[in-house]
Amino acid sequence: MKPLKRPVRRGLLVAHVAVSVSWLGLTVGLLALGITAFATGDPTTVGGATRAMKIFGDWLVVPVALLALVSGLVLALGTPWGLARHRWVWTKFWLTLITTGLSVFSLRPGIDAAAAGKAVDINLVIAPSVATATYLFITAISILKPWGLTRRGRRLRFSASSAKSVDARSPRQTA
Repeated sequence: MKPLKRPVRRGLLVAHVAVSVSWLGLTVGLLALGITAFATGDPTTVGGATRAMKIFGDWLVVPVALLALVSGLVLALGTPWGLARHRWVWTKFWLTLITTGLSVFSLRPGIDAAAAGKAVDINLVIAPSVATATYLFITAISILKPWGLTRRGRRLRFSASSAKSVDARSPRQTA
């Protein structure tokens, strides 16, 4: 993929951060509603909390998760960070892919079952808790950028530096 132009890259970065923070906020909201539904004994409160969770799950979880995944993927492929050059980017990609899949195939069906009047179980608290912790971890590694290069990143950096050193030593002019 061609490198993104600076204005496009910056706009996409703002969109990615906004969508990612929205995903984190949405998950915290689901966690609050899940705790409310699980902890209360009032059937009216349980019904309201699970219906609100269903609205979030039906209308927001999947689009926000997919936007975070796609915007992060485009940023990774269109910038020097690359998708598989740095361990933190690679880790973010896989965690985002996994949590998107879990949101679609685990979280939403659990919310749907609870909203349909079935018993509210601890999974309505555990799933958003794990998701929130994961998104906080992803946010932390986005800021700290730990762990260095992947094997592929080291190979690419080595081949680029060795090509430069050969060109620098060459008596002939290179293109």
